[in-house]
Amino acid sequence: MSHEEKTPAAASTLPSPKRRALLAAAGSAALAAPLLGVGGQVWAQAAPARLTPLSFAWNQTSFCLTPIAVAKETGIFERNGLDVTLVNYSGSTDQLLESIATGKSDAAVGMIFRWLKPLEAGFDVKVVAGLHGGCVRLIGYRPGKVDKLADLRGKTIGVPDLGAPATHFFSVYLKKNGIDPEKEITWRVYQRDLLGLAAEKGEIHAVADSDPMAFKIERDSRGKFVELATNNQGEYHNKACCVIGINGNLARTRKPVAVALTRSLIEAYDWTGRNIEESAKIFLKYTTNMTLAELKELYATLNLHHHPVGTDLRDEIAFYAQDFKKLGVLKASTDPGKYADHVFVKVL
Repeated sequence: MSHEEKTPAAASTLPSPKRRALLAAAGSAALAAPLLGVGGQVWAQAAPARLTPLSFAWNQTSFCLTPIAVAKETGIFERNGLDVTLVNYSGSTDQLLESIATGKSDAAVGMIFRWLKPLEAGFDVKVVAGLHGGCVRLIGYRPGKVDKLADLRGKTIGVPDLGAPATHFFSVYLKKNGIDPEKEITWRVYQRDLLGLAAEKGEIHAVADSDPMAFKIERDSRGKFVELATNNQGEYHNKACCVIGINGNLARTRKPVAVALTRSLIEAYDWTGRNIEESAKIFLKYTTNMTLAELKELYATLNLHHHPVGTDLRDEIAFYAQDFKKLGVLKASTDPGKYADHVFVKVL
């Protein structure tokens, strides 16, 4: 096999069906194939002869999961020994984690802000890596006299639901910035597509939501909305928001598969960060409500090269657990360090 096919850079060209078949048949090693170190990470040199089937749940409307489509389309999964079936999932977080814990799906990517509380309840799901930072946004409505964070005191923030990642994250963020999210803020639930209208009607003064919705509301308002904060700034700039969760039994008994999946997704996120235009074109096959220009603009708001594993991952989970414990989302008796030790597993 040529050097071009052995390096992650080779994924910059979409493989033809014939080449994909060759990738699947190449080499003679299994998941424990010889490894090649790149930038402190470790990648398989070539696709093994036998691919391991793996079911992966995702929400294909989430633009920040573009690298999952990239891994599928460019053969990254195959080169790491995996035959991945993508299952589009739009149910609740509890249902998703139950699906992984019971083996209906082997793995998924989700937001740590949404997963912290359900994982405290004991789902047998292990977090193996963080993938990127960014993708939740707080925007103020200027006609409602909210131009900066301090203007939110005594105001109402519209959210898609009270358990949404943005609701939890910005509750913590406001508290750290001297605003009591319970006493000084009113949180009001609206359908996502009605949040902008609610602000225009004077029913809310700001919106907290995940992108792309918050991004679209701000962009389409022609200056009426202003960004107040995101989860990709300050102390959160180098913190992952989306993480990989895998079935607990798989993590314990089939570690090479967990390693291969983790390696694949880290490679795909780095590839996306280096190949914005081509990544956007790939994801357009999976979404119907975003344009190429919008995707490229949104990718620029993400930290696509932050992938904590091992001790770094454990420390980030403990950091968030401490935040959410202070907020009252996690139990007062929960020890953040022990919690992190329980829900994460080191695979790389």
